[in-house]
Amino acid sequence: MKVASFYRFLDLSDPQEFCDELQALCDEFGLLGTILVAFEGFNGTVAGAEDAIRTVFGWIEDRLDLDGSVKARWTESKEAPFRRMRVRVKKEIVTLGRPDILPHERTGKYVPPAEWNALIADPRVVVIDTRNHYEVEVGTFPRAMDPGTNSFRQFTDFASDLAEASTNRPLAMFCTGGIRCEKATALMLELGFEEVYHLQGGILNYLTEVPPDENCWEGECFVFDTRVAVDRDLAEGGYVQCHACRRPLSSKDLASPDYREGVSCPQCIGELDEERAVRLEERCRQVALADARGKTHIGQKLGS
Repeated sequence: MKVASFYRFLDLSDPQEFCDELQALCDEFGLLGTILVAFEGFNGTVAGAEDAIRTVFGWIEDRLDLDGSVKARWTESKEAPFRRMRVRVKKEIVTLGRPDILPHERTGKYVPPAEWNALIADPRVVVIDTRNHYEVEVGTFPRAMDPGTNSFRQFTDFASDLAEASTNRPLAMFCTGGIRCEKATALMLELGFEEVYHLQGGILNYLTEVPPDENCWEGECFVFDTRVAVDRDLAEGGYVQCHACRRPLSSKDLASPDYREGVSCPQCIGELDEERAVRLEERCRQVALADARGKTHIGQKLGS
């Protein structure tokens, strides 16, 4: 099936009405995935038949009277990377904690993948990975700074500290699909940086567009679906996901005594209390029983 990831920053007057209509349409066409809707726009990834996805995109374009089509990053998947379809209203389509930051009014300069290597090789340029720390550990670009965040909301503290140190150096920012770095560049402009760039379409667009012999990506790229991570060829990578904390796990993590399938991993063992451990152990037992009967446990179906 086809998988399409897309977003658009714009002024949306009635997010709830748009959300309800979009949910009904996606259900009608049998799509799976998640779409977030807010006053600042929409952001989502859906999977299904290509004709169905394009029909939904056409509806969005007409419904919002867009100047141009919905731009999406298309991939293919042998199996559904999502278990259900959810369209939800949020305060932000990417949670920075600053709904007042509006990238469609002011944002950094897009850099196409073909020009990205030259930009980040410039020693004057500060290269910033706007993703979370557990994503950076899976893979990143050379010289990229890791903000050390566990959620994008924490990026504002990192940005403020960077601005206090100096706003004179150029910034080159990137993320998985382009949305986080686009909002992050808008924040940096507000903080006083004048020369701010971001990778158009994000890492996944770079891996699609840049030839292997010119590709300088190091490691794999974490993705927010059942593939967990993809390699430089956009094939499913070598990571699995902890069902307790949702973080990516390497083969080394799986060999750790702190890894208990469905219960804990080296990343979340310190957050695990006995009550939660017992609850997760019971969930694993129920899933195993359901598998033995050839049925899907409700926790699996809902992705919980």
